[in-house]
Amino acid sequence: MKKKLRIIISGGGTGGHIFPAISIANAIRERYPDTEFLFVGADGRMEMEKVPAAGYSIVGLPVRGFDRKNMIRNISVVRDLCRSLLLARKTLRDFRPDVAVGVGGYASGPTLQMASSMGIPTVIQEQNSYAGVTNKLLSKKADAICVAYDGMEKFFPKDKIILTGNPVRQNLLNTDASVEEARAFFGLDPKKKTILVIGGSLGARTINQSIAKGLPLFKKKDVQVIWQTGKNYAEQAEIDVKNADATLVHPLAFIARMDLAYKAADVVISRAGASSISELCLLEKASILVPSPNVAEDHQTKNARALSDKEAAVFISDDNAPMSLVNEALKLTDNPAKQLTLQNNIAKLALHNSAAKIAEIVVECVRRK
Repeated sequence: MKKKLRIIISGGGTGGHIFPAISIANAIRERYPDTEFLFVGADGRMEMEKVPAAGYSIVGLPVRGFDRKNMIRNISVVRDLCRSLLLARKTLRDFRPDVAVGVGGYASGPTLQMASSMGIPTVIQEQNSYAGVTNKLLSKKADAICVAYDGMEKFFPKDKIILTGNPVRQNLLNTDASVEEARAFFGLDPKKKTILVIGGSLGARTINQSIAKGLPLFKKKDVQVIWQTGKNYAEQAEIDVKNADATLVHPLAFIARMDLAYKAADVVISRAGASSISELCLLEKASILVPSPNVAEDHQTKNARALSDKEAAVFISDDNAPMSLVNEALKLTDNPAKQLTLQNNIAKLALHNSAAKIAEIVVECVRRK
């Protein structure tokens, strides 16, 4: 392609939206180094920090989610949505993109809506097995819809769907460390069975409470734990571990070397966000999924069920986690045959080179224009 590409990528709110967005940009830039990018996020959300840290420019919209518990508050939400639509239109006019890509999150809706109305090609990257309302509406005018699960024609026009998978952080796939070296990095015994607990950058309350409740059991079973608590729970986790004298449990607010954390683990406990599941598939990890109940359309439960129905992961509901999570995790660490079954089945669901595939689809939309 001779012309210099100009691309807007919109969305965010969580790492599950931000990291795929950055991966897509990186994949396009690898093939077309002169491409100019502008990200559009939501003011006050984590993309406003993470995107510039990755080397890309970003503008923020005042958009936020609807409050399902207090309808009065939605008066100001609607006002901010209208402001966001106007600001998205201005941003599109000023930047003049060849294509706009939406990866989910609050900012994606206004940006792609305005892009479509202005005749700019749009690409949707739907990460979940159950599409949200916004993407279903946007899909009617989208040029292409990149998905990670089969059967998405129940949400989107069939002729626009392309099965690509979800991009993951590339550094997760590039480690050459052995299991023993990975455990040693975290100060663990290289020979002991190891569980990795991850709940996102802010932490997952139910998972953290369940681990805290089961701390004595890890000592009893001689199983060590890398416990990523999230920053909101880090201080309490340290106190809980000390009070329980749980010397095999290592709480960390944040894990910089997730590649080594995954490598160290026999079993992974995780929420069921789309990006987390994609990582678990590509890394072939025996996993226990505890879906967050606090997400739109309960899509994490649907993500988790899509795996557990294929015996590719163990499903535990958020309600049942305090009573059963630690026991199920310890049972799985004691069952290498079950681990192998989960690993083999989750590997079959992995979709490789997703960022590169989506990058080519984005560029193809510009070519067709």
